[in-house]
Amino acid sequence: MTRLHLGLAMLGTLALGALAAPFVADALGHDPFAPDLLARFEPPSARHPLGTDDLGRDILLRLLYGARVSLAVGLAAALAATFIGTTAGLLAAWRGGAADALVMRFADFMLALPALPLLVLLAAADPSRIGLPARGEAAGDVLRIVVILAVFGWVGVARLARAAALATFARDHVRAARALGATEARILRRHVLPALLPPIAVATALAVAGAILAESTLSFLGLGISPPAPSWGNMLANAQELVFSAPWAAVWPGLAIMATVAGCTLVADGVRRRGRRV
Repeated sequence: MTRLHLGLAMLGTLALGALAAPFVADALGHDPFAPDLLARFEPPSARHPLGTDDLGRDILLRLLYGARVSLAVGLAAALAATFIGTTAGLLAAWRGGAADALVMRFADFMLALPALPLLVLLAAADPSRIGLPARGEAAGDVLRIVVILAVFGWVGVARLARAAALATFARDHVRAARALGATEARILRRHVLPALLPPIAVATALAVAGAILAESTLSFLGLGISPPAPSWGNMLANAQELVFSAPWAAVWPGLAIMATVAGCTLVADGVRRRGRRV
């Protein structure tokens, strides 16, 4: 099994688990959101395969429902950042001149900003002041985190897309196509965009891993997805005082984050190796 296939298998398993969460809840007969104080800190058993947390909630179910949130945030933020970055980088390489200088100077400005403190400040802000859903609503929290991560995540993709597009525009077959009268739209569609796909695919896979880690960090700090909606980050935050009394409450979300990041890294490396062979 190649690295690409192994990474896809890991991510596919996590995604299937997230999709199957309601069916698993029905099979186990537990509500992942409702506290059960009589079942606090139960170790793994047939009734609770991964144990329970400090409120008696089934950890397996919260892990699966948390996968829905964490994977959705990671994928949405990565796709948004990839779209913005690819568009900006391609525009800079295609138009050149003032457009290139403007896009790249703005990208340099974004890179110069202290990302983590700004992420924390923006995540702590009250979105209801600008007409967005207030903090504490799951959909609003997801949208807020996706927007914040996309705003800071597009810069690297833009620089990568610009470099790949400039290299493609300089190739002989592209110059020949222009000399023969091919339209700019045809050149972009037939020559430039296919050349961008391998590096952009690698960047997207790594961006998913980065976005999931960022969401987990913000949720761990209490600035991401607000309880009772589960995410892997706020599950870790809830379990930080239970390391000795109920270690399984911290182990499983940590392993889920690690497996997801490892899967994304394997996919990125597999795509990069396949692109080299092509």
